[in-house]
Amino acid sequence: MEIQSKSYQLIAYCIAGLLASLCVQAAETPKTPTTPASGLLMAMEQAWRLNPQAAGLDARESEARAAQDVAAGLTPEPGSVSIGGLSDQFNRNQGKQEYEVELAVPLWLPGQKALRVAEASSRINEAITKRAAVRLEISGELREAWWALAAARNAKVLATRRLETARALEVDVMRRYRVGELSRIDANLAQTETHAASAELVEAQTSLLQAEQSVHILTGFFAPENLDEEPPVEQKIPSESVVETHPLLAAATAVARSARARVQVAEVTRRAAPELALRVVRERGDFAESYANSVGIKLKIPFSSSAYVRRDTSATQAEANQAEAEMLRTQTRIRFEAERARHNLQAAQRQLAMAQERRQLSSENLRLTEKAFALGESDLATLLRIRLAAFDADAFYDRQRVARAAAISRLNQALGVLL
Repeated sequence: MEIQSKSYQLIAYCIAGLLASLCVQAAETPKTPTTPASGLLMAMEQAWRLNPQAAGLDARESEARAAQDVAAGLTPEPGSVSIGGLSDQFNRNQGKQEYEVELAVPLWLPGQKALRVAEASSRINEAITKRAAVRLEISGELREAWWALAAARNAKVLATRRLETARALEVDVMRRYRVGELSRIDANLAQTETHAASAELVEAQTSLLQAEQSVHILTGFFAPENLDEEPPVEQKIPSESVVETHPLLAAATAVARSARARVQVAEVTRRAAPELALRVVRERGDFAESYANSVGIKLKIPFSSSAYVRRDTSATQAEANQAEAEMLRTQTRIRFEAERARHNLQAAQRQLAMAQERRQLSSENLRLTEKAFALGESDLATLLRIRLAAFDADAFYDRQRVARAAAISRLNQALGVLL
């Protein structure tokens, strides 16, 4: 008994020492830093930085704000100074000298300054709304590439599983063929199934490579292993509120307002800007005379040409008409796309439920058929047919699961939800 108790104590000491060493090792081992969760939002930020169209939006807004500063100035254009001189030194040389300095500034036409300010403000608003519209367009491209990649990955997983199952079946069939339990036709069918599964895997790998490259082109990095789904927005948003708050409509409306502002500026600007000049002249007639100074004011009023006015107003009016027509078409397109996206999401949800039921039935049929084939109660052709149906049911279920997630993203896209 004493030996046994000592043995128990020794075991307890060993266990305690092992636990202590493990605790020390865990304390000394540096923890691996956790990486931030990757998802659509992170991918969108990368895609936004790399998009060429988004790269020029800041410059467009700076241009519009510079136009606003110009419109808020005292003159429509910068002033100018001219300096001239006149002398008879090269012909008579009697001392005639004349020096002239002229400072000229352009003037605003009546009502032109206020319209220029309004036009500049509309251009700033256009640049701001254009940013949201471009971000929504990039979101749509990324959403499509994201779920195309998810579908390609699922297809590759299913193709790999089908090939592994086909190879295992081929090994079993060839073993039973060698011992005379199955015929040569069964062996050929098993090998044919393996070749078909191999071809499907090669095709799935090619599609996966293309999908990964599409995401990489948009974001600059390869997609994460887990492709998370978007949270669905409220599906019962009225169509009118969707249209009013949609970024594409906001951008189209801003473009139309900016075009109408340019039409108003063109209608007021019927001639070039008048010019007011202050002229200072210092002169003498000969060597005997002293210099005399004179100051004058000059007003330059350009003539108006109906042809030039008609050309400018017609061009701006054409742009305004086109912008307004595009705005109306955008309203209609947004409303119809939102309705279609809602319908597609409802259909995807129903198809996913049916695919799940079909998958369960096919899985049960496959399990029963495999048992019957192992007992010799069913032939190989029936097993292959049931197995192919089961794989089709699995593939259809995975496609519908991805299709539902993609339908949620498309509904968010149609409703103008930015990433």
